[in-house]
Amino acid sequence: MIDYILIIPILTSFFVTLFLLPFWIKKTNELGLVWRDMNKLSNWEKISGSGGVIAVLGFTIGVLIYVAYRVFYLGNYNSHLVEIFALLSVTLILAGIGFIDDLFGWRKGGLSKKSRIILVLLSSVPLIAINAGKSIVNFPFFGIIDLGNVYPLIFIPIGVLGATTTYNFLAGFNGLEAGQGIILLGALGIVAFFMQNSWLSVICLCMAAALAAFLTFNFFPAKVFPGDVMTYPVGGLIAIIAILGDFEKIAIFFFIPYALEVGLKLRGKLIRQSFSRPHDTGIDLRYDKIYSLNHLAIYLMKRAGIKPGEKKTVFAIWAFQLLIILIGFVIFRKGIF
Repeated sequence: MIDYILIIPILTSFFVTLFLLPFWIKKTNELGLVWRDMNKLSNWEKISGSGGVIAVLGFTIGVLIYVAYRVFYLGNYNSHLVEIFALLSVTLILAGIGFIDDLFGWRKGGLSKKSRIILVLLSSVPLIAINAGKSIVNFPFFGIIDLGNVYPLIFIPIGVLGATTTYNFLAGFNGLEAGQGIILLGALGIVAFFMQNSWLSVICLCMAAALAAFLTFNFFPAKVFPGDVMTYPVGGLIAIIAILGDFEKIAIFFFIPYALEVGLKLRGKLIRQSFSRPHDTGIDLRYDKIYSLNHLAIYLMKRAGIKPGEKKTVFAIWAFQLLIILIGFVIFRKGIF
């Protein structure tokens, strides 16, 4: 039975983000925390940066209201509260790391790769401290293995690092990152619900709602960019949900577009950017070769005789992500439903 009071924390995440973003946009324009829109010819026009901090704030308030509901309304002082606060801790630490990276300036390299890796690994400490997830893992060809303390000490930090960094790769187009977050967290919320982890479903929907509000300002033509302050915690949250819900294999399958993106980025030695080359009537490939799914979408549209555009590119990647998720539901249906 669904308790419809649970809509309150989800709506709170949405409306806090929706209400506060205009203030953030105004203030960042005044202070000069603005970035160029690289997919527009008029990229001299500056767009408000790091707006994802408001989405993270909306998400945090929504989750805390959910905690208050469990404590004061249900009188449930024990069930999953430790996990929820560990989840919030990691998410907020990742947001802080992302914000520092934003302030250092992505065009100037931001945080060094070494610093970024170390900080993201350290962000997983709250999950390690509570021994999150289950150490018994079913490996292909090897069967069921109890990893013991190796799981929290090794696999959890690697999982958080992998999801955080790869989620940040597939980006650069108006609305792309926020939309991807909504799709992925919505799908994981469904998985969590059917696997009897409804508390994780609420948390997924709180972030998805905050991202939906953010998307109203971030979609083409964007008035605000998310920044690493949003992409880091969203990527990390996806890993955390999978760990706490014990459905890592499903989440990894859903993450196939990001694995492909990593491969394409490695092809470009991690220096080729995901942006397009804008012109008077739309966009074109930035390079002679393909170094991102964004580039692949543009290439395929051209081959199909479709004039590429920024919105079309974003829609194409969203459609691909949805297709992967639908295939995942079919493959893992016995473990979900």
